[in-house]
Amino acid sequence: MNYFVKQFASFIGFILLAGWCFGQQVKEPNPIPTDWERPYTPFRIVGNLYYVGTYDLACYLITTPQGHVLINTGVASSAKQIEHNIRSLGFKMSDLKVLLTTQAHYDHLGAMAQIKKITSALLMANEADKPAIEDGGKSDYAFGGDVATFQPVKVGRILKDGDSVRCGNQTIQMLHHPGHTKGSCSFLFSVKDGSKTYRVLIANMPSIVIEGKLDSIAGYSSISKDYAYTFDAMKSLTFDIWLASHASQFKLHSKRKPGDEYNPAAFVDRAGYDALLSDLQLEYNQRK
Repeated sequence: MNYFVKQFASFIGFILLAGWCFGQQVKEPNPIPTDWERPYTPFRIVGNLYYVGTYDLACYLITTPQGHVLINTGVASSAKQIEHNIRSLGFKMSDLKVLLTTQAHYDHLGAMAQIKKITSALLMANEADKPAIEDGGKSDYAFGGDVATFQPVKVGRILKDGDSVRCGNQTIQMLHHPGHTKGSCSFLFSVKDGSKTYRVLIANMPSIVIEGKLDSIAGYSSISKDYAYTFDAMKSLTFDIWLASHASQFKLHSKRKPGDEYNPAAFVDRAGYDALLSDLQLEYNQRK
């Protein structure tokens, strides 16, 4: 069982949290993996792209003179950390204009409702994840149920595969990479850094979070076909720098230590991307 399956297996230990959110009771796993809540010093990755997440739950800030984009928010308790990280980099929460997510799971959407409320930014999401985002994960095929796993949040713009998201002078292409969730997606965009231009991929890696054969999964009849599509699509992508939804997936902590000098070249790692995709494909081949 790989690392991500083990982490998601903690859903079995759900406990009810006190309080009601958006008219629904919400529960998060207990315990949440320590590295998912552990603070991490924010830093500039390349150009106008910054890491503002926790030790393992990757959140990204893309800045422009006309406003900023935030991708992912970590778990519910991460809201204050993200706000602190953004402010410590010299940016304002009030300048957030666009909110995005790589997948409709509580570890990447947990603080989305809180951040949307304090910023009034527009949440954009893939059409296939819209139902789960708006019901707090209750309709998720793997971890859904009668009780929400994160605060439901309204999607302001529905995105389809290949759609462009624009904020100021920045254009971001959404790529639909289904399987992990029905609307899992990656983001591809270019950033300028001095005289160089880097093509950046924030990849939602197609890990499998459920046990058993994929053809036995209730509520997602096309899951095996979707994973097959995603592997093929991700293998064909071209980029200079790749990042992911979890810091551990792209080995952030071996590529960069807190206090290291600014070094975009540390994240130029096609071999690491290909190796991880290959490992995930092997697991898929055994499960389809």
